[in-house]
Amino acid sequence: MKRIILLSCLFLLTTIAAFAQLPSFNLGLKAGANYSSLKTSSDLTDQNRILGYQIGAWARIGGGGFYLQPEAYLGSKGNDFIRIEQEDGVQASASGKVRFTTLDVPLLLGNKIGIDKLNIRFMAGPVASFIIDKKTTFASAYDDVTNFGNYKDQTWGAQAGAGVDIGNLSFDLRYEAGLSNVSRSGQYDQKQNLWHLSLGLKLL
Repeated sequence: MKRIILLSCLFLLTTIAAFAQLPSFNLGLKAGANYSSLKTSSDLTDQNRILGYQIGAWARIGGGGFYLQPEAYLGSKGNDFIRIEQEDGVQASASGKVRFTTLDVPLLLGNKIGIDKLNIRFMAGPVASFIIDKKTTFASAYDDVTNFGNYKDQTWGAQAGAGVDIGNLSFDLRYEAGLSNVSRSGQYDQKQNLWHLSLGLKLL
């Protein structure tokens, strides 16, 4: 996984270096909050969204109102829920929390309307998420039996949203839908979905 993360970062740096000389090039920092849930099959109840953070960098390359925006940022996401098990007429439940720290690498295609210092933007594209830390509070005995908290190290999603640029500030609101199952167990289908709200600062 570390090799994949390193290659992704090198790809972003190479892309930025290749386009840095273009007239329509911006580079900036971003930070914000997200509101995430880990959508699971119907045998889970009380799936509670949680607040998380994101902090990282972005580049914007384009012209004629269209642009390509690669990003890389650290974020936190997860879910609080109660898992319901029923066997031979006996029902049992186990509450727990799932927390991920991820390196997210979106590659967005966008369109902007307006002038350089004041415009409205629309964007969409894929995002690769590399899980660099994961914590669950399910009892180990429960996990040993169900294999519920066994998660992959990398997943795919799709982002879409809108933003506005005012001077050197960029405000973005996006929705991210999980495309791949984050669970290693074939018994469960868990996908991470979240809303992003971020503030960016143009450096170039």
